[in-house]
Amino acid sequence: MKFTGERSVLLKEIAIAQEIISSKNAISILSNIYLEAENDTLSIKATDLKVNFETKVPIMVIEPGSTTVFGDKFLGILNSIPEGELEFEQTDMKITIKPTMKKIRFQLKSIASEKFPEFPVPNTEDAFELPVKDFKEMILQTIFAVSDDETRYFMNGVFFEKAKDKLIMVATDGRRLAYISKDLGEDIQEFSGIIIPPKILHIIMKRAGDEGLVSISVTDKLIFIQFGSYNLSSVLIEGQFPNYQRVIPESQSYFFTVNRMEMLDALKRVSLLVEQKSHRVYLGLNPGTIAVYSEESDIGTAKEDIPCKYEGEELSMALNYRYIEEPFKVMGEDEVSIHFTEATRAITIMPEPPRDFFHIVMPMQL
Repeated sequence: MKFTGERSVLLKEIAIAQEIISSKNAISILSNIYLEAENDTLSIKATDLKVNFETKVPIMVIEPGSTTVFGDKFLGILNSIPEGELEFEQTDMKITIKPTMKKIRFQLKSIASEKFPEFPVPNTEDAFELPVKDFKEMILQTIFAVSDDETRYFMNGVFFEKAKDKLIMVATDGRRLAYISKDLGEDIQEFSGIIIPPKILHIIMKRAGDEGLVSISVTDKLIFIQFGSYNLSSVLIEGQFPNYQRVIPESQSYFFTVNRMEMLDALKRVSLLVEQKSHRVYLGLNPGTIAVYSEESDIGTAKEDIPCKYEGEELSMALNYRYIEEPFKVMGEDEVSIHFTEATRAITIMPEPPRDFFHIVMPMQL
């Protein structure tokens, strides 16, 4: 195998491939990236046996062939080489990498491509499409709320389902819940609710643009996602996702509206003196004003008053400031409203005017 290609083009894709790989053992095929040069195209594959990644980049093929190379060192070599055209040549289970404009030469041992795991193939008849921009927004509004508690593995991913003519994504860690739905018509494949691991969703957020469509196919154990030149698949998380509909309040008696950036700035400043184990911050509501403050400690205290639209009685509530900060960060609207009934019951954070997503947070003890 022999080919030439642009270092910048290769580096971008090899960096993503290396993120997939979980093994750092140089003699393991799972530490290697699969390369196949044919028809002036380089196919790049990587897997950790749960998430599979495949993409194609343009190259000039001098001699077609395939091999696998240790991803960690391959990425390090590409990072170290100056910009420009590179030449790759495979001989005797070694791959030689050298830039055409510099007298640098690297040799990496390779493992035969026949030992690389086979990737599952999607059933294209069951695939459905949606705008990639909508799919990315669904991920953005939910992925930060995924639980990292491995004892509750069924909450370690994002729940994805079709309900009537809507696609719904939900994530929860038991103390907060993020929900978004998209009305995308009736011609979408019927599938039972699935739990998608975050790893594949993070790749989509990094690599997908805002134009075009994403194709999705779901089986009992796998999800297949295709966009642009990328083909991804992932094993689904097994288990019963919590009944999220029971958590969503039917109605709430009060609400206040606040400027999103003013609240984020206040949280950023006040959190400097918030106790870092509990992350507890207090919101003191008065008509026209909300006070964001920390509890007194040996270090000190912080308080900031910002304007808000509120016409109810005086009220204080305690919340994990990260649970307010994270949804505020991913919203794009200038104004955000927070709905509640009393200080000890769930609050709902939503953009103003309301859209197709919201976030529910359980308060802390005062």
